[in-house]
Amino acid sequence: MASDNPLAAVHGYIHAFNIGDVDAMAATFADTAFILDGMAPHVWQGSSATRDWHRDVLVEGEHLGASRYVVTLGEPIHYDVTGDSAYVVAPTTMTFDLKGTPITQTGAYLTVALRNFADGWRIAAWAWTKGKQ
Repeated sequence: MASDNPLAAVHGYIHAFNIGDVDAMAATFADTAFILDGMAPHVWQGSSATRDWHRDVLVEGEHLGASRYVVTLGEPIHYDVTGDSAYVVAPTTMTFDLKGTPITQTGAYLTVALRNFADGWRIAAWAWTKGKQ
């Protein structure tokens, strides 16, 4: 689902991720979107990018014994809107369980590029920069 402002689209995506709603995640994405992440294969693209990435997160999580991922966004350190383009960089914290042990990853950043389409703002690309565990 597209949003009426760029930051709402980013928050909508994170909320959908945190509750495991892959359909809502996909609804925030442009059909030509890209994802760049530290997890192999590192790049996902196109209309199925977020679904493919989420599937790979779950597969890797199962392999490593990780689950219950929750991402919290901090206040953006960059939030620029120029016409139909927007750029957001926000510090993040991710918590998850690793083989039953709670883990907190701090110092990470989510960088997002967005485009404003006829039906609202959608994510065109995002990149995750890992922090410290």
